[in-house]
Amino acid sequence: MNFSYFPALGASWFAHSRSLQIAREVTRLVANQAATTDSLLIGPSNRALFRGFRYLLYTDRLNPTLETWIEQLRSGDVRALARAISTVENRAPGWSDLLKAAFPHTGKARVLGLTGPPGAGKSTLVDQLARFYRRDKDKRTVGIIAVDPTSPYTGGAILGDRIRMQEHFSDPGIYIRSMATRGSLGGLARTTADVTTVLDASGRDLIMIETVGVGQDEVDIVRLADITILILVPGMGDDVQTIKAGIMEIADIFVINKSDRDGAENVEREIRTLQSLAMRHDGWTPPIVKTVASQGVGIEELAAAIADYEGYLQKENLALNKSVENWQERLIEMLRDALLEKARDQMGDSSVARYAAEVAQHKRDPYTLVEQIAANVGKH
Repeated sequence: MNFSYFPALGASWFAHSRSLQIAREVTRLVANQAATTDSLLIGPSNRALFRGFRYLLYTDRLNPTLETWIEQLRSGDVRALARAISTVENRAPGWSDLLKAAFPHTGKARVLGLTGPPGAGKSTLVDQLARFYRRDKDKRTVGIIAVDPTSPYTGGAILGDRIRMQEHFSDPGIYIRSMATRGSLGGLARTTADVTTVLDASGRDLIMIETVGVGQDEVDIVRLADITILILVPGMGDDVQTIKAGIMEIADIFVINKSDRDGAENVEREIRTLQSLAMRHDGWTPPIVKTVASQGVGIEELAAAIADYEGYLQKENLALNKSVENWQERLIEMLRDALLEKARDQMGDSSVARYAAEVAQHKRDPYTLVEQIAANVGKH
């Protein structure tokens, strides 16, 4: 049974005096198990019923033209935004063209990255910040990307961060999207940067990215965010020593959440000790903000610290320099992914399995094999 063509059913049909007869004819044709494309096209005897109505492919409303899609996206259409993000995240047909069309409309949103160890209260802090910015006099529109880890065994993800943000579901000024890492390391999903591009193109003033719980060197967020906020909590064993390698150096702002607990002063003291050992190349000294996110304490101070750093970037003309540095890293990453996909497409799964078997049996060495594969990329 081929549903290549289908009559456009709309509310106006049912205002028509003969709408019931039309509906019965469509039902009869579709219900016919032996129906073909030709039989679904209305025959000469029934054309009078359908005069004035046009036929459309059943995918017409599912696949709008790219230009229309971008217009809907920029106008604030939430369905267009959700569909665009799903297309990009799943690498569905047309994802690349969509990003190419969306990119000229980006660059206006401020991107905040919130990272820290598991249990630091990142989701609650994001929730409170979103509430603050929506209640602020500017009423900035907010996009939230919450990244959750994927199980290495089942491939599933709970995507539970949004549970702490339920209050915002009825607010059209806040869009929340959960993403699974899908095995990607570094604290982000592979397509987080592309989803950020789509949110930026949709006109969001502020985009907050909550990473998965990170440890020592999951610092991918620094290549994506304009401002990176590192969230710590008291009572982390050896305090900040357990995570200082790598991640401590990326913070533009330190937040000591759950600061009503014992040990908050110790965490602050150790952060200041680490800051005294080396100066940042941009001359900025990251402030330390104490919060109790579950009670909304310290959120206004955190927003002020964010505004101060924004002002510093503009005053010292550092925003462009930071963007250039971030794009250098991202371009290399994008190139690596593109070449890897091309190599996989050229080889195919069967070839990879054969190569793996040959290497495992020591019939050939993997280093020469990789050189040969790399040399052949793009030749076919």
